[in-house]
Amino acid sequence: MSPPVRFEGGIVVAIINNAVYVDGRRTADPDDLDETFFLLRQREGMAWIGLYRPDVAELRSVAEEFDLNPLAVEDALAGHQRAKLEHYGECLFLVLRPASYLDDEERVEFGEIHVFAGQDYVVTVRHAESPDLAKVRSRMESQPGFLALGPDAVLYGILDQVVDEYEPVVAGLENDVDEIEDDLFGADPDVSRRIYELSRQVITFQRATGPLVGMIQELMAGTPEREPGKELQDHFRDVLDHVIRLNDRVASFRTLLQNALAVNAALVAQRQNDEMRRLTESSYEQNEQVKRISSWAAILFAPTLVASIYGMNFHDMPELNWFFGYPFALSLMVAMGLGLYLMFKRNKWI
Repeated sequence: MSPPVRFEGGIVVAIINNAVYVDGRRTADPDDLDETFFLLRQREGMAWIGLYRPDVAELRSVAEEFDLNPLAVEDALAGHQRAKLEHYGECLFLVLRPASYLDDEERVEFGEIHVFAGQDYVVTVRHAESPDLAKVRSRMESQPGFLALGPDAVLYGILDQVVDEYEPVVAGLENDVDEIEDDLFGADPDVSRRIYELSRQVITFQRATGPLVGMIQELMAGTPEREPGKELQDHFRDVLDHVIRLNDRVASFRTLLQNALAVNAALVAQRQNDEMRRLTESSYEQNEQVKRISSWAAILFAPTLVASIYGMNFHDMPELNWFFGYPFALSLMVAMGLGLYLMFKRNKWI
């Protein structure tokens, strides 16, 4: 679904939401950015402008009004940034990586949101459907006392929503890690690839969540230009605790997957060794059978050889007319066969 757009000076501006707040209450919904800037100065309130995939002209019109740093604006336009927090005087620039988990593909899908927060304005630049900033705005507007704390309260609301949306991702990863542990001993040939691919997803997710700890700690500490009050610090601390627990769980997934990969390698090696042992035993058995067959063939060959020699019936064979020739031939056959049998038996061929 395409986002709603507005026109300003002939330029299409992808404005999702645009409001001016005074003392935490929504007092105006300007039709264009010029009216937003005018009402902001007139009422001395706070502007919250939400943009969805703006082009160069759209974002620069906002950047010129709020004097946003060109480097931060360039990052917001280019996208594909790591999660980070940067200070440009009174302006904070945050990059967050919201995520969702595609269970069928066992893949983490990342979005990207850039947030500019000054003394009296918040500008969000969203490059994906997630997070649902309309939900954040609605929740913040239901607490005007807290929203009256200013842009830092909005930063808390956005951070809290992004971190909350990480929970289903962690649950999906945890479920797949459990499935891999169950499949380890099932001799599934694809389990190694599955472990590797899931490890990549966990590492990528860690890159999105890991920097949040330092970012939130910086927001809690504040700067000379902006120091959050105790209420905001308490809220940021709550998000920080959530992020730390989340990072610990993700780190445990990475450890489990590394161990699973090592166990799988050991199981594969064990199965290969078992197969080699079976092949060796089979080869040994075949060799034993060959030796037995060869032994009996040699034993039978001995009398056959004698018989064949004496069966040639040449006239000049001296044993043909010998009285003991026949008993001698039979005795020779038996002796040769018995001798070969005893030799093979001693060598354990039979």
